[in-house]
Formats: sequence, C-alpha cells, structure tokens
Amino acid sequence: MASRNDPYGTNRDFRGDFRAEIREFLGTRRAKVTPEQAGLPVYGGERRRVTGLRREEVALLAGISSEYYTRLERGDATGVSESIIEGIAQALQLDEAERIHLLDLLRGAGTTRPPRRRPVQQRVRPPVQRVLDSMTGTPAFILNGRGDILATNPLGRALFSLVYADPVRPPNNARFVFLDPQATEFFRDWDKVANDTVAMLRAEAGRDLYDRRLTDLIGELSTRSEEFRRRWAAHNVRIHTTGVKLLHHPVVGDLDLPFETFPLGADPSQFLLTYTAEPASPTQDALNLLASWAATHDAIDKHAPTNDPKSAETTD
Repeated sequence: MASRNDPYGTNRDFRGDFRAEIREFLGTRRAKVTPEQAGLPVYGGERRRVTGLRREEVALLAGISSEYYTRLERGDATGVSESIIEGIAQALQLDEAERIHLLDLLRGAGTTRPPRRRPVQQRVRPPVQRVLDSMTGTPAFILNGRGDILATNPLGRALFSLVYADPVRPPNNARFVFLDPQATEFFRDWDKVANDTVAMLRAEAGRDLYDRRLTDLIGELSTRSEEFRRRWAAHNVRIHTTGVKLLHHPVVGDLDLPFETFPLGADPSQFLLTYTAEPASPTQDALNLLASWAATHDAIDKHAPTNDPKSAETTD
C-alpha cells in the first residue's frame, strides 16, 4: 500500500513488492508438497524442520543448483529461462493457474517500469451492452479481474439485487462476499465462493500489482475481514471459468445455475459472465419468476420520481 505522503507509490521499490510475492508464493507451494508426494526418499530417523520440501529438494527435482533456486525464491528473476520455470513448476506440482501466476510474478520482478500514476477508467463498449440486453432469458454481466460489475442486463441485476444494494459503485463481488452479512445466505456454498474469490484476486494481483483500485480493495478487505485475511495469506490462485453457482435469492429461493465466462478480445481486462438453467428445471421456473419480478420493479422505478442526483450510477 502507498503511504499518505506518496499516494501513488512513486518512491517505493516496486520490484521489491514482486520479490516479496515470489518468496511467499514459492514458500507456500513448497509447504504443500511432501517428500513422499515428490518421490523423494525419507529416512526413519530424519528430523525435518519444514512441513513440505526444502529448497535444496526443489532444486534437485528441478535440475538446478540450490544456490540458484534460493536466489530465485528471494525474487532474483534476472535471466530465468522457460526451461527452469517449467522445471520448478513440475517440482512444486503447480497447476496451470499457479504456473501462470509464477510467470506473472517473475515478469513483474524483472521489469524496470514504474507503476502507473493514475487508475485506468474502465467502460463497457455500447455494442457489448447491446449484447447483454439481447440476452433476455439469461443473467449476464461484464466484470473485470477485481470483481467489479461493470455492466449487466435487467435479469442479471435482479439476480444480484443484493450486490447492487451496496451504494458503492461499481458493485464489487469480493466486497459483497466478505463484507455483507447477507452473502453467507445468498451463496449456499459460501466457503467455496470465498476461496475462489480470493484466489482470483490473488491471480489478478500477480498480473498487475500496481492496479490502484485493486490494492485499495485488498487493503479494505484485509482491514475489515478476518476471513479474507486468512485466505489471502495462503497465496492460492485459481482459473475459474466454468462451474455451478448455488444461490438463495430472497425473492425466488434456491437456484442451481451453471455459469460460463468468456474473455472480451478487444477489452482483455474484461470478461462476460453468463448464468443458465437446465430446461424445465425448478431453477428455470425460478428464473422465469425472477424475470417477471424484475420487469415489474423496473416499471415501478421508471415511473417513480427521483430528485437525488447521487442516484446515478457510473461504470468507471
């Protein structure tokens, strides 16, 4: 986090932040792999001070010297080849999301550019909004890597009405998950949602550790939520593109909604999220009821007088 006298962090050692992330990430990955899992011999009388692999064991498995691996784990990313990274990834049994995250961190540690001085405004292009509006039977959203909801269609807004109840704009999924007491009821599998949310934020931080809005969000969640702090310290990352979301909506009850995410080619930091229901299922009936409820409330809102200029939303 930037200091009060240096609001954009221009005087800090920005590469040092990435080095710390590399050290903590690789350390947590080592702790998750036992010698038995790595196929290394363990002798009966051996006393180990670490729960997972030692640095020299990772180096042995990766085919590099222990001195080189130790420098790398300390964040010295100078001249790291693809073959060395792949060797470390195999030694630590990294999955695809973890391998990509390590590459992002190493790239960040090796860069010489200063962090951006100002946050980048994110807006949804009008053709993308028209695509959302055309999906009348499908809740659909445009999000970024921070979990900000940048745009939605009427059914999507009705589905996430509790998220939109937060006056902060744009609405943010992570803030809702960890700071709104209604989240544990809305997400029937809240613990999994919480883990996935933190893992996606951790991956996003690896891609751009100097996204000011992201660091502000992480700072807020770390300050206000013990559940977030505990998960953040685990350094888990995840690619979360498909699955089933188990929700309990205050108007229509339980929904089991398969979801898919699609990156937007022209806007690489944004993606389309859609929820669908199995045909003729109770969830489909609930979605139909929700669409009817949303149409009624939309008509009421359009005819209701408003004199509050602060009620206008932004999608920055």
